[in-house]
Amino acid sequence: MMKNGFLFFIGLLAAFVFGWGGIALASHLQLGALAPYYDDGEASTFPARPPGLAARGQLVYADLGCASCHTQQVRRPDFGSDKDRGWGERQSVARDYIHQVRPQLGESRTGPDLANLAGRKAPYDGAELTQFLYTGIVPGARVLSHPPYKFLFDDRKIVGEVSAHALALPAGLAPAAGRQIVAGERARTLVAYLQSLNTPYEFPEARPATPAAAAKEGAPK
Repeated sequence: MMKNGFLFFIGLLAAFVFGWGGIALASHLQLGALAPYYDDGEASTFPARPPGLAARGQLVYADLGCASCHTQQVRRPDFGSDKDRGWGERQSVARDYIHQVRPQLGESRTGPDLANLAGRKAPYDGAELTQFLYTGIVPGARVLSHPPYKFLFDDRKIVGEVSAHALALPAGLAPAAGRQIVAGERARTLVAYLQSLNTPYEFPEARPATPAAAAKEGAPK
């Protein structure tokens, strides 16, 4: 009985080790060495490292659980209609995320994909995004489309000059006279992060495979 129990334990351990090695270790060996791509024509590397404010904002994005409702991965054209929706001009690839400490790939699409929020044809500016976080209403609309994150803002009494981070809210949403709604640090860094989301550069591995290219790649050297 003890002998069989020992063999069972060894088999279970081996299954765990090989499973971990096949999934975690193999993936790390395959993708962990990815580096920015240097373009001779542009004389620059891509993707660019996000500024410190945006990097801090990603931590706020993760803390708020934004990935529960938003993805950051544009699918291939034959996997969905992401390009037609204006969510990106190409599919997302592993290299897009090498500068992200915690890649926010997302879990579902209750809301739109955000991989290229800053590169949309009509991107929101910082003031619009900040107001959107507070009100939950898309600029120009009248219907609540997102939970308002008012806890990221402070309702303060105006003492002296109005804060540089105070919101210019429309009538009906503005605070009482003599008071101001000020974006806190978490709101400001989150907006900086959202404004950094853009994947305009087309990496070689993101280019769609064509029959001609596949035949050329498979031809004898």
